Amino acid sequence: MREVGNFKVNLKADFVDFNGFSLMLLPEKALWIKELNILLIADLHFGKAAHFRKSGIPIPEPVHETDFKRLEKLHQTIRPLHTYFLGDLFHSVWNEQWEVLNSFLLEFSETEFHLVMGNHDILPPSIYHQSVLKIHKEPLLIESFALSHEPLQPKTEGVLNICGHLHPGILLRGKARQSVRIPCFFWSGSTLILPSFGNFTGLALIEPKEDDLIWGISGEKVIPILSGTSIG
Repeated sequence: MREVGNFKVNLKADFVDFNGFSLMLLPEKALWIKELNILLIADLHFGKAAHFRKSGIPIPEPVHETDFKRLEKLHQTIRPLHTYFLGDLFHSVWNEQWEVLNSFLLEFSETEFHLVMGNHDILPPSIYHQSVLKIHKEPLLIESFALSHEPLQPKTEGVLNICGHLHPGILLRGKARQSVRIPCFFWSGSTLILPSFGNFTGLALIEPKEDDLIWGISGEKVIPILSGTSIG
């Protein structure tokens, strides 16, 4: 049992037992709440490559293919009742990739898809209403969890805020000046920040405090990491 903020949680290698719920930390950079059969994903930024091409920057569209393959794997394996995109699902203004994404999500008829809107979700309301998505303009409270795009302030007693927005990453240092940056799940106080799901998003290195929890993602593994860790 470990105390994090005001919570006592039971930690395993790739999941957390929190208030009777199993939070499964997935190497696909998503979170599954097993008992609720809810899948949480943050910061996909689909359509970003097309957005860059419109600005004259030649980014090939296959950069998003990895994201589609991981989404497909997650929904075929877990078969969630609900998938919540925690903001920044689509990168900016409309382009043809929005229709590609919507058609892709329609393939998973067993799942209800939700979007908790983030700062990049700026499409006209009519486009969202014609999509497969159920739109939430404000954070949601489900059981012991507050779902949002950005970390919430102030906090609610006894509630874990699960969010995205920051694209958290950790720098691991090794011998001979070796270092590597990897995405991570980052739990600080009463906030659990998910890694950015999108392959074309980048990382923001975190500066963890002593009591913070970090799980790095390397390939097909989720790795518990101590604050101020090193490798090698």
